[in-house]
Amino acid sequence: MDCGIPFCHDGCPLGNLIPEWNDLVYRGDWEDAGERLHATNNFPEMTGRLCPAPCEAACVLGISTDPVTIERIELEVAERAWSEGWVTPQAAATRTGKRVAVVGSGPSGLACAQQLARAGHAVTVFDRAERPGGLLRYGIPEFKMEKHVLDRRLAQLRAEGVELVCATAVGTPAPAHDGGEGPELVEPGQLRGIGAASAPGVRSVSAKDLLRTYDALVLATGATVPRDLVVPGRELAGVHFALEYLKPANLVQEGALERSPIDALGRHVVIVGGGDTGADCLGTAHRQGAASVVQLEILPEPPRERSAEQPWPVWPVILRTSAAHEEGGTRRWSVSPSAFVDDGTGRVGALRGTEVRQTVEAGRATFEPVPGGEIELPCDLVLLAMGFVGTERQGAVGELRLALDPRGNVAVGPDWSTSVEGVFACGDAARGQSLVVWAIAEGRSAAASVDRWLMGESRLPAPLVPGQVALR
Repeated sequence: MDCGIPFCHDGCPLGNLIPEWNDLVYRGDWEDAGERLHATNNFPEMTGRLCPAPCEAACVLGISTDPVTIERIELEVAERAWSEGWVTPQAAATRTGKRVAVVGSGPSGLACAQQLARAGHAVTVFDRAERPGGLLRYGIPEFKMEKHVLDRRLAQLRAEGVELVCATAVGTPAPAHDGGEGPELVEPGQLRGIGAASAPGVRSVSAKDLLRTYDALVLATGATVPRDLVVPGRELAGVHFALEYLKPANLVQEGALERSPIDALGRHVVIVGGGDTGADCLGTAHRQGAASVVQLEILPEPPRERSAEQPWPVWPVILRTSAAHEEGGTRRWSVSPSAFVDDGTGRVGALRGTEVRQTVEAGRATFEPVPGGEIELPCDLVLLAMGFVGTERQGAVGELRLALDPRGNVAVGPDWSTSVEGVFACGDAARGQSLVVWAIAEGRSAAASVDRWLMGESRLPAPLVPGQVALR
């Protein structure tokens, strides 16, 4: 390779050793390529499917031609490692006697848990969902990543000593301990303070009890507060947040639910939001047999080539078309919804909106209505996929009264520590809505900080510090 300085390193938040495993693949040494890939990435088979590949945008070849297809090579290396049996549990040789609780089983929480377990700590991951995986299980559709990909990695974590405790919501105070002494150390899963369920079939446990029972607490709860669309008619039946739609659809695919309560079969669907989550809704609606699907985006249609304002190697804002878009549906740009129309039965029957024109001044975008640009789209199912606005304020964050940053995320210091001693946060909970590679990288980095806080030093790699940005 003649790349000189490999800028793909800086494009990847994980710091993947891309030139090294590319060269090993070229030489036919797939096993060593897998070892180099796993040296920086706990879940390359997932990033190889889900990441938008900022490394490719930073590839030196991208200056004048198409970049190396790094993500496809990564996926092939990862899958070959699994098929050849090279991916095995890496249990710690010795145990430290320290115990860590991780709240949240998404990519950040799982990466953090795996790293801490490999350092010799006893790690328990708590999640309020029925099964572990977070958005990897309940947000990512089956057509984008089959769940057996997640399940085989979870089996590796269990074999390494990570305990996964599901259907357990963390953050409900336990009245029995209010103002009293903390409980004695007990086995994970037998924590005192588990009281009334916060939802059917879901137990609740006090975050303060966890903090008294474990030596450290890591919050990897994600940025799960969805951005709402406050317009007339928002209360109508048939208007849902994207994850309200995607989760039951995934449960159906898993066989845990016979039929989704929100089904696009025969319906005219409008998706508000042009990002990845909107595309996931689009592909799901197609598979459910939607009569039509329209995806709206308030931003103008991006250019198809990198603009002069976004030179190599920065991440370019260009038109990206997923496999779901290629399957059908209509994409409309520069449209701002203004109201939902009642069909006469209390259900949405149409969406009204306005074409808008974007202007940018001092880096701030504003949108002005285009005269005569009013539209009305017939629909009987609307899915809001406009992103997320931060972490949930209730639960562990509220009970522990953790400080938040101006964007509504958990505020963390240079070592991922929060405003409460012994409590750390990483991933979307601290960064805000972001990419799977950022989540894994931050989970790994937070694990190193927790290990250092517990033991005085750490040999775990720490690829990031809070607030760090790559070439994006």
